[in-house]
Amino acid sequence: MKAAFLERFMRYIAVTSQSKVGAGKVPSTEGQRELAKLLQSELEAMGFVDLHLSEFSVLTGRLPSNLPAGTEAPVIGWCVHLDTVDVGMSPEIHPQVIKAYSGGDICLNTDKDLWFRVAEHPEIERYIGDDIVVSDGTSVLGADDKSAIANVMTVLADVVEKNHPHGDIYIAFVPDEEIGLVGAKHMDLKRFPVDFAYTIDCCELGECVWQTFNAGKAQLTIEGKTAHPMSAKGVLVNPTLIAVDFVNMLNRAETPECTEGTEGFIWVNGIQSKPSNAIVTAKIRDHNLAGYNAKKAKVRAAVDYLRIRYPQVKIELDLQDTYGNIADAMTDDNRQALDNLLRAFALSDVEVKAIAMRGGTDGSYISTQGIFTPNYFTGAHNFHSPFEFLPLASAQKSMAVTKALIDLAAGTVK
Repeated sequence: MKAAFLERFMRYIAVTSQSKVGAGKVPSTEGQRELAKLLQSELEAMGFVDLHLSEFSVLTGRLPSNLPAGTEAPVIGWCVHLDTVDVGMSPEIHPQVIKAYSGGDICLNTDKDLWFRVAEHPEIERYIGDDIVVSDGTSVLGADDKSAIANVMTVLADVVEKNHPHGDIYIAFVPDEEIGLVGAKHMDLKRFPVDFAYTIDCCELGECVWQTFNAGKAQLTIEGKTAHPMSAKGVLVNPTLIAVDFVNMLNRAETPECTEGTEGFIWVNGIQSKPSNAIVTAKIRDHNLAGYNAKKAKVRAAVDYLRIRYPQVKIELDLQDTYGNIADAMTDDNRQALDNLLRAFALSDVEVKAIAMRGGTDGSYISTQGIFTPNYFTGAHNFHSPFEFLPLASAQKSMAVTKALIDLAAGTVK
């Protein structure tokens, strides 16, 4: 299926679908709807039913079971995002395939003298002899997450063509994952009635994720009191200094640059201020739910203190949950999703590299809605970078895992 995968991957990344922060609409870009329409037509040709493309460009559909009547099998699904990330580079992707990579640096773009340097990314030399897909250095490659789209579409097309035994399979393609799991939050889950699901949205061969951060965001808005310096005493209340007070009440040892693994943090990632007001934004993360709630409580307590200290000004806090830890959704009733995933790795001869992800996937949100949704590798490296690359042998292994998950749910392998 290598050739079929590569053909699909190239077709999908040719559709420009970079998401855009602050667009004020879902999807944030029309290219995502264009890609969803393309996938809708391809799924229809495969025999998918109940196809639905929502006003938010969430595409859902079902491949009906072909198992003998009365056969019990779990209903499974995949959720894959349509968008590529905006890192300030070109939204257009110009891929190239390095056949039988022989090692050493790669010139990505002769005209612009852009190079992939082994000294900076030595991991690529693990794939000497493999065919590797790279960009031209002016954009990301888009393997995040179009390699996942090509993965499931290639496997499903093969299953249909060969009439391979399978239970009910649902698919969901969603927009705007890269800007806050927005598409997953606009899913109509009545159209995705699965027992459990999977995402394919992480990196190198073997990575397997069923633990992610619990995530939230905080915005502190401070309305100060302005005055001319000649008459400021007892009148001026400087919102910038109140913002500084807030930041100084947080633990400097609990920041992204001071933590690793499953350690959580509060990341003050923005301060905008002027004489009359200030806005502080922060991200709150912790794998442990109790630790996450404690960090939210710390933020609330800091704001309560500021309100007491500065009673003459208005201080507002907007604190929102963004997504949850996938692991918190696992129960005795649905842990078959993880058991099958680990078994699929073994059947595909892939060593499991369990990752407690310092981030989230669409599954991090979907899991909070009662659908346990672990995640597995695409095979690509250096997501969100012009040095993103995809070894095709790793992509084939990811497809093998996808196929094994279908077999395990159908009961055709054990």
